Amino acid sequence: MMAMTCSDTLSAMLRVTTAIFLSTCRRMRLLLSVPASTLAPPNKNSENQLTVSSLCNLSVDIHKIRRFKAWVLSEGSAYVRETADLLRDMGADHEVIARILETHPEAFLCHPEDVAAQRDLWLSVCSCKHELVSIVEKFPASFFTLIHQRNQRDNILFLQSLQLNKGLIRKMMTSTPQIFSRPVESNQEVITTLKEVYLELGGNNVDVHFWLQVLLSQNPCILLQPAQVWRDIVGFLKEQGFTTEELLSLVSSHRALVAELQPESMWLMLAFIESALDCSKVELKHIVIRCPDILFYSLPTMMGRFQALMDFGISTKQVKESPNVLELSTPVVLYRIHKLASYGYDVRSSSLDYILGTNTDWAKLNL
Repeated sequence: MMAMTCSDTLSAMLRVTTAIFLSTCRRMRLLLSVPASTLAPPNKNSENQLTVSSLCNLSVDIHKIRRFKAWVLSEGSAYVRETADLLRDMGADHEVIARILETHPEAFLCHPEDVAAQRDLWLSVCSCKHELVSIVEKFPASFFTLIHQRNQRDNILFLQSLQLNKGLIRKMMTSTPQIFSRPVESNQEVITTLKEVYLELGGNNVDVHFWLQVLLSQNPCILLQPAQVWRDIVGFLKEQGFTTEELLSLVSSHRALVAELQPESMWLMLAFIESALDCSKVELKHIVIRCPDILFYSLPTMMGRFQALMDFGISTKQVKESPNVLELSTPVVLYRIHKLASYGYDVRSSSLDYILGTNTDWAKLNL
């Protein structure tokens, strides 16, 4: 009786196990028969087919957009046709429209009314629509950045009040658009400080607008520097004994990059040059006026260049007489020294002037 019970139990367990196995096999067959697409997780960023269709109608390279900025094709609100119409109204042909939308597809996500307002704003500094189209084609990101439009308008009006020409304002809008996204008061403060600095250093009211135009054409980024920076730089250089005329020259030259320097870094550089060349304060000042570029290099770079000259046998007296040699990189200096040596000219016992100048100047020697 007991044996029968064990046998029955074993048979029952075998039947249950077999049933579970067969059931599992059936489910696996069903799963394997389901297309892979139904098993994949749902695509939350499916493309907006109306957007894709509209772009295709304009001969826009959809593959290029998918490769670099696929997300724009998934946006629910898109204004492809309206953006194309606005560009066409500005004079853009079929190919130009396609290139703009391929290069900067975010353009068709901008609301048409905002784009129209931007067009009118930019036309105020352009001579015609054709010129604007050319700018938009080259700098679509700058044009289609539609935030802070009020700041843009206020800054344009302010810069026009400074008698800056339209060409310069256009250049600033495309190369440094962040200037126009700032509150106009920020730019006004910097301009006011620049005017004051110019007048304090011997400039006059007649030339101040021309001076500003030259400065901004060389480096519009100076407007992004805090106004106090100019005061700090000028104050520091005054303490070093520079005259107002010399200061005006330093501030006006080299794309006004002096505003990007810190008084502390300049002090370290001047102290190093004074010590390395064993020169007086007056001699140091003349060296800076003669080759102001040395102020823009890091101290380790300048120390490395000076040490390389010493290692080659150049004297401090030679460097003091031709300080522009410190503006050249060590590989360039050594190449030129060895090149001259191959012609029998030993710079260690002569002037360093022959190794100075740009690569173009050097090429004129026909060595």
